[in-house]
Amino acid sequence: MRTSVAWTLAIAVLGMNGRVRAQPQAPVPGADKPARSLKDVAALHLRCSYYKNGKIYVNVLGTPEGKPLTVPPEKGWEDFKPSWSKTGDMIVFFRRVKNDPVVTNWKTKICVINVDGTGFHELSDGTHTDFNQTWTRDGTNTPIWNRKNPQKGGFCVMKSKVGAKPGEEVELTDMTHHTWAYTCLMDGRILVQCAHPEQGWGYFLMKPDPGGKPGYRRIDCELAKKGLLDRVSLSPSEKKVCFEYQTGFKYNMMGRTLYVADFDADKPAITNAKAFANAEGAKRWFAYPRWVKGETAIVYHASPSLYLYMLADQSTVQVSVDKADYRYPHGERQPK
Repeated sequence: MRTSVAWTLAIAVLGMNGRVRAQPQAPVPGADKPARSLKDVAALHLRCSYYKNGKIYVNVLGTPEGKPLTVPPEKGWEDFKPSWSKTGDMIVFFRRVKNDPVVTNWKTKICVINVDGTGFHELSDGTHTDFNQTWTRDGTNTPIWNRKNPQKGGFCVMKSKVGAKPGEEVELTDMTHHTWAYTCLMDGRILVQCAHPEQGWGYFLMKPDPGGKPGYRRIDCELAKKGLLDRVSLSPSEKKVCFEYQTGFKYNMMGRTLYVADFDADKPAITNAKAFANAEGAKRWFAYPRWVKGETAIVYHASPSLYLYMLADQSTVQVSVDKADYRYPHGERQPK
């Protein structure tokens, strides 16, 4: 059963226009412990990129936004899921150019733009379903993403390079089985979810071998035996990891719990997992936990707002300031 559904596990089916229905902003547990004002948050000067009403913004958390970094040129197009390069000068995101009630039927373009708004260019041509792009951390600043197999429905991992043109991207994994990339390590390995033809379904550290056969080492994780980890992100030190989690293997984006855990890249293993948001499983969209600069906090969205969880005192504060659809936050220089 796990193998048959693996290709859908990392995609949220959001409904028409890719939007989540407006929900009451119930208090997020921990958001008042201790009291922290938006002024306090702004003083931390934590810059993030994020989605707001279909556009990408770069902003200091806790402060009003200025102009968006991206404005889609066509009606109905939207820009999603920015990832900030480790060098701090570029953002990669995907632009939806063909909508569908089923997210995995969208058509998208992988795009790169400089943080100052210059240098926009496309890495894929909009005829594929390309999702959840990020950067390698190995010093090469290589954009990678996940591409749907239109015949079988699974995904494979793609790579390109800054300045490349659509059509120059190459496969890092075989289209014959599902592999979904989440986050990268400094040694070049990639943390993936995979329906491996020999090792079975699970989470692995994959060592790419362009033109050859990538290597896979299974990650030991007790939670993975009981349910789904999703939108996994390694901390800058690669000693911690944060992720969404749901019990059971039938995909459901609502009611997930957000966790932070220890990560050992040598074993490899995810251990000592602790819930930090929605431990009670409220039917609200808690998603996309990502690290901020300094590894002191995790930013995430709980529809329709952005929140910041401070690791030191385990406090949480809302950091979005407008009544809008906020999603997919991402810390400065912290590729997911």
